[in-house]
Amino acid sequence: MFEVSEKAQPLPVVVLRDTSAGSEAEIAPGRGGMATRFSVGDVPVLSMDDATLLDPTKNVRGGVPVLFPTAGRLKDDRYGTREMKQHGFARNLPWEIVDRSKDGDRDGGARVVLALASSAETRERFPFDFRVELTYELRGATLTIAQRYENRGDQPMPLHAGFHPYFHVPDGEKARTTIETRATRAFDNVTKADRAFHGFDLTQKEVDLHLHDHGSTQSAIVLPSGRRIEVGASDEFTHWVVWTVAGKDFICLEPWTAPGNALNTGDRLLWLPPHQSRRLWIAITLR
Repeated sequence: MFEVSEKAQPLPVVVLRDTSAGSEAEIAPGRGGMATRFSVGDVPVLSMDDATLLDPTKNVRGGVPVLFPTAGRLKDDRYGTREMKQHGFARNLPWEIVDRSKDGDRDGGARVVLALASSAETRERFPFDFRVELTYELRGATLTIAQRYENRGDQPMPLHAGFHPYFHVPDGEKARTTIETRATRAFDNVTKADRAFHGFDLTQKEVDLHLHDHGSTQSAIVLPSGRRIEVGASDEFTHWVVWTVAGKDFICLEPWTAPGNALNTGDRLLWLPPHQSRRLWIAITLR
């Protein structure tokens, strides 16, 4: 049975439930339209730093921040001559609830649809008219985020998007946790150097690796218990990033559509023709 409800404290969220699977997700429209929690039974899939979630002056460290219109950092924090901070502005803006539904049959799900449209504020940093819709659907042990990016202007619009999931992995388990990838080379954002990739050492003080040749639109974090947090995505998500910090109970496994600074370099950048849209998706599953 699927349920969609709302609660106001300590932060207004839409709650999606699949009672048959014992799964639950919370979506915060006013906090960047992000998923803040996702659990299956008594297993938390996502990590959350509540202090950052409840402080609107801070970037949230937890959940699944939405990265748009750029993923990663632009050179000198600028898109051309316009200032744009790391990961863009969508994660810091309120989103509108435009629909919510639940399907009672076994092929249905609990859903909420959020939207963000361009404004005078966004056009100062990203000079395009756009509308983005996110459809969060919970079904079984899977949370899917379907996306629709629409160019409402008369000029082609660059599209660079990504997600920054913070997956709950206790710090003491990182040494026995693995991440699936085919990558052979990576950019190490800690040392600012390209290097050969031979595997992850998740016990380092900081791991921030951009995988050059991940070679798939899927990956998984394999926990010491044998459980798997699987991340799948549509074909557009060709660039994957892994980030974690010692002493923190999370590992970020991030699908992006292009490398950082793509708005300036054009590397793997997608383009939307005038008055057209494109649909993408990612899905997170606990096995």
